[in-house]
Amino acid sequence: MYIKTFYCNPFRECTYVISPSEPSDLLQSCIIIDPGMFDNKEEQRVLDYITVSKLSVAAVLITHTHPDHVCGLDFIQAHFPNIPVYGYNYIHEPEDKFITINGMACRMLFTPGHKEDSVCYYFENDGIIFTGDTLFQESVGRTDLPGGDMATLQNSIARLMQLPKKVVVYPGHGYTTTIEHELKYNPFI
Repeated sequence: MYIKTFYCNPFRECTYVISPSEPSDLLQSCIIIDPGMFDNKEEQRVLDYITVSKLSVAAVLITHTHPDHVCGLDFIQAHFPNIPVYGYNYIHEPEDKFITINGMACRMLFTPGHKEDSVCYYFENDGIIFTGDTLFQESVGRTDLPGGDMATLQNSIARLMQLPKKVVVYPGHGYTTTIEHELKYNPFI
């Protein structure tokens, strides 16, 4: 899997564009995770990457609905109409849901705590997870905003710590880490 990261909006939110392999001359599908583009420059940067890389947007995955993670969703939907948008509204119950988008399979994990609608996307075959604001490098998402609850977040984090240690974590802000690193160095675990 090939992952392109864009740091967007004043909160430096991570917008990810993932594709089965590195972009080439062949048209391939991609998934956008948390479109947080805030202004025209950020929107154009993501659109240019998709166009130049010859990617076809197959779906959008939303980890939670705080504005910094969805402020670019209208732009994406205007340029790529009728693409499915997955998130908590797609799960409908607090159980894992498996989805496959153009050959890219993932498990949606319900991980409330930072916000009541938080989900993570675990691509088990690739050994990666997109955690939104549930888990960061050596930190976790804040719980003092509406919908946040520290005890609930701790339960969600404990669940993530059951994943294989080598799983690479792509958070909603900051830099990548691994489950193993977080087990050793995250003071919230």
